[in-house]
Amino acid sequence: MIAKETKLKGCFILEPKIFKDSRGYFFESFNQTTFNQLINQEVNFLQDNESFSSKGVLRGLHFQKGEYAQAKLVRVIKGKVFDIAVDIRKDSSTYGLYVAIELTEENKKQLFIPRGFAHGFIVLSETAIFSYKCDNYYNKESEGGIIYNDKDLNIDWKLDENEFVISEKDLQLPTFKDAIL
Repeated sequence: MIAKETKLKGCFILEPKIFKDSRGYFFESFNQTTFNQLINQEVNFLQDNESFSSKGVLRGLHFQKGEYAQAKLVRVIKGKVFDIAVDIRKDSSTYGLYVAIELTEENKKQLFIPRGFAHGFIVLSETAIFSYKCDNYYNKESEGGIIYNDKDLNIDWKLDENEFVISEKDLQLPTFKDAIL
């Protein structure tokens, strides 16, 4: 596996070594020791989550605050998504900036998002199965979010807005300036 740090410190794109032959393919999607060595820190994942979504479903931008902050390792098992991580660490030199990547079943790339980031994605394929590991348990009282169309972040979600499918809860999220980080 190869890890490349993005422009946001601590946020990495991971590319697995894929072994293909006439039978199909094999790759190691996660190895705790290798992962910690690649990102040069110790992260212990406690929970795996998976979602299934249709084209245009936009989930995010979400984060957990305080003692329930979460680092995530995300990937697509089936389909294609446009994935976003926003640096919300107020003391960071890249505060308010984001990184974007297409995660697909073909490229098998993963994105490591450290604590202190908001995260979201939109499904670009007809359907997608999205998987993510978290290093902390979810806590409803600690959840936070930023509205997807925040003017300061100015994220291009790669689809026309009339194709978006967004939960009522996510439509009520505050702007980046108004979010309680």
